[in-house]
Amino acid sequence: MKYSGFMRGVYAISMWVMRFSVINLLWLLFQLPIIFILVSILYANSEEDIVILLPILIILIPFLFFPATQSMFSTVRDWLVNEEEKGLIQSYIKYYKENYKKSMKVAIILTIVWVIWGFDFYYFSKENVVIMFMIGFLGLLLYVYTVNAFSLNAHFHLSLAELLKRSLIISIGSPVLTLIILLSNFLVLVISIYKLSFLIPFFTGTLITFLSFSAFYRQYVNLSSSKQK
Repeated sequence: MKYSGFMRGVYAISMWVMRFSVINLLWLLFQLPIIFILVSILYANSEEDIVILLPILIILIPFLFFPATQSMFSTVRDWLVNEEEKGLIQSYIKYYKENYKKSMKVAIILTIVWVIWGFDFYYFSKENVVIMFMIGFLGLLLYVYTVNAFSLNAHFHLSLAELLKRSLIISIGSPVLTLIILLSNFLVLVISIYKLSFLIPFFTGTLITFLSFSAFYRQYVNLSSSKQK
């Protein structure tokens, strides 16, 4: 019995490792042009090259990054709510097709907001350090808002306006959830970049998604239970 229990544990771990790695690789595959441009920006020889590449990157983000990430959130959501698994690749592609138009609409709005934030942060980093830190704090809230929008869109069928409104309510009204998302995501990124870089192609994206949606889903379950009482 001990042996069979041990083997069941090994099997469960191997299944989760496979899930995380396959979906993370798919997520990266669906946004290869963005990765290529990001690498080009990082190794650009001049500011002129960055000025040319940056608008292309911004244009591609709503069409590639957001649909790929939304599909990853929807796939991970199925794991956590114990829905029947149809196959990793099949499920990911299915959600990618189903959510493409809606995720792109959300993406256009959020990309515009992120671009405005980025320009403000860059400008005030040279003009006023205090305002720069204030904008930096708003950037953290905007990050959590974006993550919550992915989670809500994966778990509920909401209109665009309702999705944006609920994301704001959750992000501002649930400080514990906000802190959990920020700390867990920050920890994964730091470990991936500075300690275990092999995690980036295989686990980083799905691990961030898993931790973020887990925190969101737990908050949702707790709220639902309190309302029923």
